[in-house]
Amino acid sequence: MPSLEPLRPDHAEALLAFERANRAYFARSVPDRGDDYFAEFPARHAALLAEQAAGTCRFHVVRDADGELVGRVNLVDLADGCAELGYRIAGSAAGRGIATAAVAEVCRLAATAYGLGSLTAVTTVDNPASQTVLARNGFRFGHEFLLGDRPALAYRRDLVP
Repeated sequence: MPSLEPLRPDHAEALLAFERANRAYFARSVPDRGDDYFAEFPARHAALLAEQAAGTCRFHVVRDADGELVGRVNLVDLADGCAELGYRIAGSAAGRGIATAAVAEVCRLAATAYGLGSLTAVTTVDNPASQTVLARNGFRFGHEFLLGDRPALAYRRDLVP
């Protein structure tokens, strides 16, 4: 069973290593973050922590049963009882139910600890694993659109505390 931890300053080194190690894996299904993301990571990490402190976002790291950082699950743009869900799970941890469990836990937190009433999420059309994670967690398909130059799908889930 994975565990979620709110993002902290001391996660920076492990989170950067996670993003670097999985960059090519992620780029197969979502737009690449670009070289600047990695070059400016300390400042980006500090900015995320500031957003979290301001209450506009909730960032989490995901650890597996051995304590290894294997993912992240984020709620961004918290406003009017809604937020957008985003997540990344390491290629080495894919297919083990970690994403499904981590998303379930953040949905629970969103409803009970963060006071949200609904979540939205997007995934690319060519990412059936992510579509499955969302469906297993009660998200319903909304519409298709372009994410950059890639066909994508929008989902929504109403939360019940």
